[in-house]
Amino acid sequence: MKKNALLVVLGAGESGIGAALLGVQQGYEVFVSDRNSISEKTQQLFQAHGIAFEMSNHDLNRMAGARWVVKSPGIPEEAAVVQALAAQGSPIISEIEFASLYTTAKIIAITGSNGKTTTTLMTYQILKDAGLDVGLAGNIGTSFARIVAEQDHEYFVVEVSSFQLDGIKTFAPHVSIITNITPDHLDRYGNSFENYLKAKLRIFENQTAQQHLIYGSDDSVLHESVIALDAPVQKHAFGIDFPQRATTQIQQDQISIQTLNKPNMIATSQFPFQGRHNLLNAMAAATAASLVDIRKETIRESLLHFKGASHRLEQVLNIRKVSYINDSKATNVNATYFALDSMECPTVWIAGGVDKGNDYESLLPLVNTKVKAIICLGVDNAKLVETFEGVVPILVETQSMQEAVKIAHKIAERKEAVLLSPACASFDLFDNYEDRGDQFKAAVRNL
Repeated sequence: MKKNALLVVLGAGESGIGAALLGVQQGYEVFVSDRNSISEKTQQLFQAHGIAFEMSNHDLNRMAGARWVVKSPGIPEEAAVVQALAAQGSPIISEIEFASLYTTAKIIAITGSNGKTTTTLMTYQILKDAGLDVGLAGNIGTSFARIVAEQDHEYFVVEVSSFQLDGIKTFAPHVSIITNITPDHLDRYGNSFENYLKAKLRIFENQTAQQHLIYGSDDSVLHESVIALDAPVQKHAFGIDFPQRATTQIQQDQISIQTLNKPNMIATSQFPFQGRHNLLNAMAAATAASLVDIRKETIRESLLHFKGASHRLEQVLNIRKVSYINDSKATNVNATYFALDSMECPTVWIAGGVDKGNDYESLLPLVNTKVKAIICLGVDNAKLVETFEGVVPILVETQSMQEAVKIAHKIAERKEAVLLSPACASFDLFDNYEDRGDQFKAAVRNL
């Protein structure tokens, strides 16, 4: 790299901060540009590291001649500043691409519409319990670039989103995992599932014959798409429904893994997590662990003590024999499908938020058999009401979490459940899905 080459970072969120700090470490002249305000804390951080920045503006003149433009994942390709920089010939990449240029660690990268956070946490925990030198980064919390700037590891387990994959050029994980692909974020992809699918599949486009792709073969669209692509990467399928497709499958209450001619059988009895979706997550994580030569005994022991992800089917409290469950991370229909499918008692379902092109029809069979009432929590509940009015005996609209929980408390009876599983984004009434889940837990504790 040419000393003092210009690095432009668009956006001062978590990924932008990480890219800026890594840029300084690598000797770049760094300029951060955000069209919104930048928090006082972030401004102080930038000043402490000699990072130039602007807010509430994009000065294209200051960005001219950039060696790299690192675009935060929340900024769409259609944004005027992105289009202008592209027209100038500026190379625009994502933060995970930039970070990958400055680490020699083996990367295990995990994406998917649902299950990626849990699978990421499971994989990281197994590697850590096995004594490997491993870091955790990406869409799950601390940005990959910041972790690379501040820590040195032999392995990184990184959760990546489709938005982050949009901006890769050479990113090639040692192991990539695609849990599943169902309609999500279609508003960002021209309401095209095909475009969203292509974005997710980019995770393995640069992988070589010495690297590995693990994917969920129960998802027929994903399975057929992977098989159709002529990629040199070694492919490993996991699944329950179609054992003929899968190299990792369930056999007599055991996870059977056939990788690298080394079969592993891992007993699933006594696993603390529930639901088919979590079993699939465990299968993906166990396969990844097997590919980096972790013993089956270590894999099973780690999964036996696994604590689930916050805001994902999180048991909050039992009040008067009513179970309150926080599944705020379910921001799309498929995630909510898994949640409703796991319910084993009559359920009061709290749903709603920012619709991302959702089709709720797939939920009707589960709603018919498992849901006694729906509480719509959102600024615009029209599509939910249209789909489920008359399907359940009680359907209520509200725009307050506190009120939603109070209503649910009145409706739910002994040995029933109240489930927050929105199937929508949170930004109409909440800062993010964590804020939504935290408000749900606070409202439950205040009953």
